Amino acid sequence: MNRMDSLTRGGRAAKNEAMDRPSPAPEERTLTERGRRTRQKLLEAAEAVFGERGYEHASVAEITQRAGVAQGTFYVYFPDKLTVFVKLVDDLGDRLRAEIRQGIAGLTDRIDVEREGFRSFFKFVARHRALYRIVRQAEFVDRAAFERYYRRMGDAYAKGLKAAAEKGQIEPLDPEVTAYCLMGLADFLGMRFILWEPTAPPIDRVLEQAMELIRHGMEPAARRGKKR
Repeated sequence: MNRMDSLTRGGRAAKNEAMDRPSPAPEERTLTERGRRTRQKLLEAAEAVFGERGYEHASVAEITQRAGVAQGTFYVYFPDKLTVFVKLVDDLGDRLRAEIRQGIAGLTDRIDVEREGFRSFFKFVARHRALYRIVRQAEFVDRAAFERYYRRMGDAYAKGLKAAAEKGQIEPLDPEVTAYCLMGLADFLGMRFILWEPTAPPIDRVLEQAMELIRHGMEPAARRGKKR
């Protein structure tokens, strides 16, 4: 590959990554650095309150108290409880995808990408234990936010799988179906082995078992050999 080809491909990769990265909302672009910190503090407080109390029983007063700001400050950034909830769901999805991108940065083999992508997801769940409860509430509080959370994840996932299949790294299965199968696998493993564990979760053991399933499927190797 000559230098021009390398620059061109690097530019395309940067463009694709930029397209996947969410653009700041108009109101966010006008915030000062202090304003962004306050807004983020409110989102983090909302994550804790919605996770503990649920959407129905949570209140703006509890969120501002947890954030350590005056209740009137809340309305500078969000008009009501529903708006901060929807923004929180979007924010959690954005941060999760960013963490996965960081975890797989520099990897070229799809199986390695899967392993480190799963690891990044498990670490995120361990730090954001209210994630499951908040996202599942979204199905009933704001269906559009619920679907957006999964569709953004699924679209990015399917794009990566399609590219890997075109390179011959994985089987050329339907990328969207495969993406949602793998998302379901990660989702339930995170729930069982992170959220349900009272002590430090056995991430490495779970991760390697998941990778065995992803690499080889459920069919016994002996049976696979007979079909060849």
